[in-house]
Amino acid sequence: YGSVRAQAMPPRPIVSCALRFACALATIATMIPGRATPEGTERFRRRFEESVAEGHFRRMGDLWLSSVGLGTYLGEADAATDEAYVEAVLEALGRGCNVFDTAINYRHQRSERALGEAFERAFGTGLARRDELFVSTKGGFLPLDGELPDDPPRWLRAAYIDSGLLAAEELAAGCHAITPDFLADQLGRSRDNLRLETLDLYYLHNPETQYADHPRDRVAGRLGDALAWLDGARRQGWISVAGLATWDGLRVPPHAEDHLGLLEVDSLARVTDPESVLGAVQLPLNVAMPEALVAPSQEVDEVVVPALVAARKLGLAVFASASILQGRLASDLPDRIGELFTGLATDAQRALQFSRSAPGVTTALVGMSSPGHVVENLALAAHSPAPPEAYERLFSGRGAATPGP
Repeated sequence: YGSVRAQAMPPRPIVSCALRFACALATIATMIPGRATPEGTERFRRRFEESVAEGHFRRMGDLWLSSVGLGTYLGEADAATDEAYVEAVLEALGRGCNVFDTAINYRHQRSERALGEAFERAFGTGLARRDELFVSTKGGFLPLDGELPDDPPRWLRAAYIDSGLLAAEELAAGCHAITPDFLADQLGRSRDNLRLETLDLYYLHNPETQYADHPRDRVAGRLGDALAWLDGARRQGWISVAGLATWDGLRVPPHAEDHLGLLEVDSLARVTDPESVLGAVQLPLNVAMPEALVAPSQEVDEVVVPALVAARKLGLAVFASASILQGRLASDLPDRIGELFTGLATDAQRALQFSRSAPGVTTALVGMSSPGHVVENLALAAHSPAPPEAYERLFSGRGAATPGP
């Protein structure tokens, strides 16, 4: 959206605590209570015992999550796409998918709102229950609201800088912030958009963006403050667990300028509570971007290992994003992929099989903005995950991650 920097920062306005409390109560009254539970996700898993293969559902702690999750990144910011997403969610619920991922900035908040509409329909008709679903969203990038304004930078400046919610120096790349005040605002909006009282997973969205404008020690301080605030949000019942959703940060080598050290972030999360609020990471993993599986990038126990290995050692669930790279891996895959990931009908399924079968992955996320996409991608649920040997043969000699307990 361009820079949102301000030349001068006006004094932050004082907002009435009573008014904030009244608004919070009004919002909570319209929200759907509950969260994913062991009993609920087990109930959902059992519903599909006869139609999905073993390995389609995986453990995240004591929850059962589908190995394929519905992502909501792509699509026009219009009513037709909204309704297509609603229909896609309802179709996915009937085919064994209980993981749904979004972000407040996706389609100018419309993706969150479409999910909220879909959940309300699903719960109202008995298609699913709240405790059966695992819902994640993200905060960090300044979002627009519903549509693209004539002057996006001016709109964003008015909404976030001139309003006093953020100081100009708290931004990175002109569009990113992780201050507690900003996260409080964004999480409140996301809960309202999704119509859910508690979000199962709330990510800091591409926190490595902060390195664009700020030194590493300052970013570490901001990450510590953000994680401490998210720990408080967990105690309030607004989220169940926090995570890092990254693009480059966790898979680039340690010397890279935008490298994010998972061990360091995990330590920051344990400052306020040894029972860390940090429970998951999201990062790209696909046929064209296998770094999380094969490239040493994270130092744990004085050894530099791939991100998937580091996450496993730290007890973090992994959600693989960009499984078919926004559709670019849905055709023309190398013959070698077809030879190793067999029994599937389309390249999209083969690409998704690569991501969801990778050792250490809990769920592979794939954008599904129509029922047709859901039918094709969720057909994979009837197939067992690919064996580790497929990766050993594909990446022979490259140090691919190996399965662990």
